[in-house]
Amino acid sequence: MVIKVEDALRADRLTELKHPDEAAGVPAVARKEGRAPQIVPDANQQTPAVGQRVTRPDSRPHITGQTRYIDDLSFPNMLHMKILRSEHAHARIRAIDVSEAEKMPGVVATLTGREIPVNSFGPSYQDQPVLADEKVRHMGDGVVAVAAETEQLAQDALARIKVEYEPLPLVLDPLEAMNDDAPKIHGDSNIYATKAIRKGDVESALAEADLVMEGRFSTQMVEHVPMEPHATIAMWEPDGRLKILSSLGRITLGRADVARTLDMPVNRIQIVGTIVGGNFGGKNEITTEPVLALLARKTGRPVKGVFTRQDEFVSSTTRHPFIMDYRTGVRKDGRILARKVRIVADGGAYCSWSETTLGKGAILSVGPYRIDHLEVKAYAVYTNKTTCGAMRGFGAPQVCFGYESHMDDIARELGIDPLEIRLRNAFDEGSSSPTGQVLHSVAVKESLETVAHRVGWREQTS
Repeated sequence: MVIKVEDALRADRLTELKHPDEAAGVPAVARKEGRAPQIVPDANQQTPAVGQRVTRPDSRPHITGQTRYIDDLSFPNMLHMKILRSEHAHARIRAIDVSEAEKMPGVVATLTGREIPVNSFGPSYQDQPVLADEKVRHMGDGVVAVAAETEQLAQDALARIKVEYEPLPLVLDPLEAMNDDAPKIHGDSNIYATKAIRKGDVESALAEADLVMEGRFSTQMVEHVPMEPHATIAMWEPDGRLKILSSLGRITLGRADVARTLDMPVNRIQIVGTIVGGNFGGKNEITTEPVLALLARKTGRPVKGVFTRQDEFVSSTTRHPFIMDYRTGVRKDGRILARKVRIVADGGAYCSWSETTLGKGAILSVGPYRIDHLEVKAYAVYTNKTTCGAMRGFGAPQVCFGYESHMDDIARELGIDPLEIRLRNAFDEGSSSPTGQVLHSVAVKESLETVAHRVGWREQTS
């Protein structure tokens, strides 16, 4: 129905007009007589689901235990895979002998890194072997995979495999890893990613400050610990296509990585993303998919691989430990004039998502504060530890701990309430980020005020 403007403006006819939303089955917005009708209904009335209880379609099978994860799946003649992991955090592999394992009843096949067509992968740099063939760089590195009739037989076979290692010097501290004389894990330098942000004249602003505060903050490595560990089943179809059922969270990226490592066309590979029992970023990249695919081709049978909890801790990716040095110049009233930040991210043995994590951490490291003069230098460093990768926030939780702890220290030194010093420096509408992005819909101060009111902050601190 079309409402003419002259009709809508006549008060004596408003009550006779039917709102167009009513004709569409949408509740009309109440309006007072004598005003033009509101053509667009209230947002909550446009979307009836808002504010309503909605039942998740997968809730019942989850609650009743009927959900089937990869470890619940089985196929005819399916084999089970286990991986022998390195005894050393850093060593050359001199020899591998699988003969005794292959003689065991129930053991069907073994696989080493030298049998993998392209033995490297990684979402940023392809610096990680699927199975280590020349060198191990942390104790989570897989060296030999075994496919057997049962999980126990595959596990027992690992003890029969003989690997000869030549131990190499270790570097476990990321700050020591940056030294020129530190043992090199890859190439000529352990520093493999850097980020830098500069704005204004930091040194001049620091010289004008009433107080220059310094502090070092560090965070630890964190494992995702999903209830469902990494799990995959690989099989080959009669037409020569590869089918993989995987708990991967990013199956498109995983498909490309599998195609690359197996040196085969991506359109010959299907990856089926099954129901995932927890990810949190830890299942964003491949782990054993190429190994299972090659074992399945070698045996002509489906092969399943499920990480043990120990595998999860030593071999899957973790959250990056950060070492963060802050130096901030402020006036007596708490207004920040300048800030310098140095971040060293411990990436572990391989890059994984370290480059992305470092970039996000660097951009966010200054905090949600208006600072005209700043300098950020960030480094990702190799160590002989568990590989660090994606985990909720990609570098944000680490630096948030750093800059907010630093703000508390500054407030304490100046004798200013921690809430007030944040309100004096927080972003406003139209503020610029450290990289020059103009910010919109900024509600930092409003959020702080709301929380302070609800917890009674001022009453407690007065």
